[in-house]
Amino acid sequence: MKKTFKLSHPKIAYPRLIEATKSEVKKYLKRERNKSLPDYADFWGFDCKFGATEDSAEIIHVAQINEKISFAESQEWQAFYLEIIAAPAQRTKRPVSESNDVDDEE
Repeated sequence: MKKTFKLSHPKIAYPRLIEATKSEVKKYLKRERNKSLPDYADFWGFDCKFGATEDSAEIIHVAQINEKISFAESQEWQAFYLEIIAAPAQRTKRPVSESNDVDDEE
């Protein structure tokens, strides 16, 4: 999804437009996560960008999307750009730290 959301409408209130955009994003993420994964992947990862315009968009984590939309609402932006690209990914093991082993010996 690469979309510029317009936050101005003659008949729809501004807070309703914000909620509608959050809902649309939530539905898109759910739809993408329900697609079948390739054999080599464990989960769907998302590459996200957010900004006032496409050129000024910065890379964000998928968990920050609602926070950024709320920020746009607090600044009363008339539009914002959101890019969400689904990519299959594999989980990696966390490295075991040696400090945990020292605590276990005591």
